[in-house]
Amino acid sequence: MRVSKADGSQTTDLQRDALLAAGVKPKALYVNKTCGKSDDRPHLASCLKALRDGDTLLVWKLGRLGRDLRHLVNIVHDLTEREVGLKVLTGQGAAIDTTTASGKLVFGIFAALAECERELISERTKAGPASARARGRQGGRPHKMTPAKIRLAMASMG
Repeated sequence: MRVSKADGSQTTDLQRDALLAAGVKPKALYVNKTCGKSDDRPHLASCLKALRDGDTLLVWKLGRLGRDLRHLVNIVHDLTEREVGLKVLTGQGAAIDTTTASGKLVFGIFAALAECERELISERTKAGPASARARGRQGGRPHKMTPAKIRLAMASMG
């Protein structure tokens, strides 16, 4: 389970109820109260570490598990290598149950989309500076030392 704000304005009640109804034991629930973009998610790390061969990780919604599609693909790839399943209870990813053939297919499509997204981001990242250079703009941070400042510094040293 995850909520984005640790100030108490958001609760995990809905997620907790759904996971308990799905058969998750209360001692097997993990809660992170941090922004999904944050890399510092100690309870997620503990949860992933506790999973063993043959286990299935249940999440309320796919967005509660990963920061972005790439992060989700990496988590599921790691789980698959360890022979741990993933099942999403509700939301747009509810068709994902990597313990079934159709769930693996759906996640495979997600993985392909993530790969495509990575390639597009890489292309745009390379195209931006190239376009700017073609228009005569140099990238990067402006120089702190102007030629006049350098001459002044040289004169004061010698």
